[in-house]
Amino acid sequence: MEDEQSFSDICGGRLALQRRYYSSSCREFCLSCPRLSLRSLTAVTCTVWLAAYGLFTLCENSMILSAAIFITLLGLLGYLHFVKIDQETLLIIDSLGIQMTSSYASGKECTTFIEMGKVKDVVINEAVYMQKVIYYLCILLKDPVEPDGISQVVPVFQTFTACDISEKVCLLLSSCFLSHLGAVWPELLPL
Repeated sequence: MEDEQSFSDICGGRLALQRRYYSSSCREFCLSCPRLSLRSLTAVTCTVWLAAYGLFTLCENSMILSAAIFITLLGLLGYLHFVKIDQETLLIIDSLGIQMTSSYASGKECTTFIEMGKVKDVVINEAVYMQKVIYYLCILLKDPVEPDGISQVVPVFQTFTACDISEKVCLLLSSCFLSHLGAVWPELLPL
């Protein structure tokens, strides 16, 4: 079973959340971000090159134009490889664990797997970003030394989403976590 909903991120960009149910114990959330806009890419490139041309006319040094082209290309490659995320996937297998995969615009993929036994809780955390309060979904990992302690806080999605996405995923993760412990929270299960 699969359904898709549209949401917005904290900057107003469009996000698509797909939920796939492979079985009662295996679910997947796929958060798709908009592709890189040709308009914004052209605007940034033109701005850098016009600033470089202005400096070139003042200094009459052709090295400035070459440096501007080089910096623009390196900046674009760095942005596509390290910053721009196209898709994030959260695969939940109740008895096994949680797998988070981030696919970048350059094709690079980063995958993190968390065993269900290491999960202490799933929470919606809040942070202040510029002048906004943002909410993001986090997984709290158990501290192996202290039974009541938390060893690490792992954000689920790197794309800061609206609170309604975090609530839906948090409810499902909480129900999986509780079912792993043998508890049942019936109002969460038919998400």
